[in-house]
Amino acid sequence: MFKQQDCPRRIIPCLDTVNGRVVKGVNFVGLTDIGDPVEIAKRYEDQGADEIVLLDITATNEGRESMYRLLERSVKELRIPVTLGGGIRTIDDFRKALTCGASKVSVNSAAVANPQLIAEASGEFGRERLVVAIDFDGSDVYVKGGREKTGLDLIEWAKKCDELGAGALLATSIGADGAQKGYDIAMTRAIVDAVDIPVIASGGCGGTCDIIDVFKQTGCGAALVASLFHYGKATVNDVKIEMERNGIPCGTLKD
Repeated sequence: MFKQQDCPRRIIPCLDTVNGRVVKGVNFVGLTDIGDPVEIAKRYEDQGADEIVLLDITATNEGRESMYRLLERSVKELRIPVTLGGGIRTIDDFRKALTCGASKVSVNSAAVANPQLIAEASGEFGRERLVVAIDFDGSDVYVKGGREKTGLDLIEWAKKCDELGAGALLATSIGADGAQKGYDIAMTRAIVDAVDIPVIASGGCGGTCDIIDVFKQTGCGAALVASLFHYGKATVNDVKIEMERNGIPCGTLKD
């Protein structure tokens, strides 16, 4: 069984992108332009980020492929792992993302539509390359950028993703997203307790204290962060220093 508390906790900046630009909204809407993804990712790497998540947040709804050119440009500049999500529908999409340099691939809506895609991708590429993203509100699972309720129960779906071969779960609270009032502690803890794979908490980080809280109260393996870093309220290293002060293992600190 995976013991998340035994491992260094990771800080993962998330770059939501539209038309090649980083954006940030509240509750998945009201998007504000933040800047160039590669420049921003490089800045976060320099601050000590453990990984970068690139999410093409309109690819699925627009029915187009993901942002492979941006992915290629990013991995040329970065030394840390990059996870690509958005517009991933088929095994060929997984293959293309990995060929273009992604360390991991995140799938959401397509996994709900075809759960066997999880098993197929895990079997071909290894579960360590596969992240299943779950957007939730309460116990309800949503797809298509939080626009469509699936009827799936959050905990049951999380368990099924684990059983089918997901390597990690990226669990985003729609209600908390962008609100900067803290992660959904109760539901994140419930997911962590239900599965044997790492869970990445996402949605709601407004301060370093929120990251400390989600690690201490849920046992999640990583925290996805956007607004806190995008708006300059803290750096990745600031967060890791505070984690160390609170006895939370966090890997390498910057000098």
